[in-house]
Amino acid sequence: MDILGTSLRVCVGDLDAAITVYERLTGAEAFRFQRGRLAVAAVGCFFLMSGPEAELSVLRKITATIAVKNVDDAAADLTAVGADIIAGPLPTPIGRNLIARHPDGSVFEYVDRAQGT
Repeated sequence: MDILGTSLRVCVGDLDAAITVYERLTGAEAFRFQRGRLAVAAVGCFFLMSGPEAELSVLRKITATIAVKNVDDAAADLTAVGADIIAGPLPTPIGRNLIARHPDGSVFEYVDRAQGT
């Protein structure tokens, strides 16, 4: 699997206020999108997420988001090392993702930029 980078997940109560802070810290402009009932902003290496607490509590269990070249290749490699694919691969507004639990119990989201698959 080709790992291209990682993003840290930050659950926030006020997305607009958080965007201002993280844009200043990173020098990057926020890219906003909706994911179901969640409002999300990608700012540099951070994913800021705001929405219903029930959904945020699930997302807090995911350690980080890992960008990969291809989610299907990631799924094959993860399965080969004994990871459990919890969800996906599924289409998202920016590509595809899957969520996997590693053999040590850590949970990560893997994403690619493959559109329309």
